[in-house]
Amino acid sequence: MDGVTIRNEVRPGDGEAIIALHAELYPVEYGMDERFVAGVRNAVETALAKGWPEGGGAWLVERNGLFSGSVGLTDEGDGLGRIRWVLMHPRVRGLGLGRRLVGEAVERARELGMRKLELDTFSDLRVAARIYRDLGFRVRSEERTTKWGPEIVYQYYELDLEQPEG
Repeated sequence: MDGVTIRNEVRPGDGEAIIALHAELYPVEYGMDERFVAGVRNAVETALAKGWPEGGGAWLVERNGLFSGSVGLTDEGDGLGRIRWVLMHPRVRGLGLGRRLVGEAVERARELGMRKLELDTFSDLRVAARIYRDLGFRVRSEERTTKWGPEIVYQYYELDLEQPEG
């Protein structure tokens, strides 16, 4: 993984970098519009205002000094955690980082004593879905929506951390 570094600390500007990477990739790759980016901005800013990554975790990827990916874990209270902002730039895709970092986020949630994890995504993200399902996440529900432009199947996943692994 030449030139790749992973940080677990959030530095000034990282929130904007997460938002910018979503704004760069999702409109081109999936046709998402400005409402999608606004939703990411709102979620990132809200989490930062609540002290994220405190009580959760952050995995921020850089390659040769360029912000290249993220995975976030937020504490939603009452034993619930949320996996967020799972995104890798094409320059780091195929290196196993998404699988590794989502796995680390799940382990961190267990260490923190979270009882359940949730995440939301959409069905076109097939590689991500495979990672989530391999880690034990199951689709709780799904719905068709055009809230960010093109019609997608929005999916809600969950993982019960109180069940034995495997």
